Amino acid sequence: MNTSTIYMGMKLRNPLIVGSSGLTATPEKVKACSDAGAGAVVLKSIFEEQIEKDLGTMSGSSWYPEAADYIGRYGMDNAVSRYLDLLKDSAAMVDIPVIPSIHCFGSGKWVDFAARLEDAGAPALELNAFILPSDPRKTGRENEQALLDILTRIKKVVSIPIAVKIGSQFSSLPTFARELDHAGAAALVIFNRFYSLDLDIEKLEVIPGTNFSSPQEAQIVTRWISILHPILGCDLAATTGVHDGQGLVKQILAGARAVQISSTLYKNGLGTIGAILAFLVDWMKRHGHTSIDSFMGKMASTSNPAEFLRVQFMKVSVGE
Repeated sequence: MNTSTIYMGMKLRNPLIVGSSGLTATPEKVKACSDAGAGAVVLKSIFEEQIEKDLGTMSGSSWYPEAADYIGRYGMDNAVSRYLDLLKDSAAMVDIPVIPSIHCFGSGKWVDFAARLEDAGAPALELNAFILPSDPRKTGRENEQALLDILTRIKKVVSIPIAVKIGSQFSSLPTFARELDHAGAAALVIFNRFYSLDLDIEKLEVIPGTNFSSPQEAQIVTRWISILHPILGCDLAATTGVHDGQGLVKQILAGARAVQISSTLYKNGLGTIGAILAFLVDWMKRHGHTSIDSFMGKMASTSNPAEFLRVQFMKVSVGE
């Protein structure tokens, strides 16, 4: 079975990528992911605030005061050089693509840092775009334009492919996805899993919600991968909710060229990578496929996905 795939022009030995997380925070951890069989890794993100503070370009008014203490502890000093070292040292230890990630929300002077990543040997770059449409003073179009501006500026300073990791909260996701595609995104990563919050009703405090994804969350990803695959020229990568081999196969059938995982690795260990890939090979044998391309997008949505989904809803409702 040929499990290799081409993602953003890079040949991956398989479509399974370890997503940006603590699992990819050191060269040793990156090597462990590679040894376990991953097709690529996305490094733990460096924050926009870290870059601008380290470069001396951040104004105190550009971020929330509540973030100051945390970001300070997270590490501002030499953040840029340390991240460049992480990229170079990790790439030297493995023979799979090592993709840096920038966690961003604006198009500040930090964008120039992308060129330094390219010079350091990055084969591609992932933008972890934290643009949550929660500000009532901003229109939907303003939120979309903010992300388009980031991509446009970075495309001017680098020639390596750019993946944009986006959330699902857009009023017309297919339209916006096509704009990102036309603006030069080499891939869209579907979807960014924003911080979840909960409320402690006794202490009356905001507390973290569920840190890890659940397999049920993959269903919304499957829907939108399926809808976007036929209308985009860029690659699609699925993330959030893929915990096993079935989840991997579903996303490829929907149209994903790569699939990122992390929660299942935290829960079950890096050995899960081998188990997922073994399922993939077995499934391909049972269904007569000798390559990923032979079934990628085979179950993408029809030309009118809304009508298709309405018919499925009607079937379920009648069945009740």
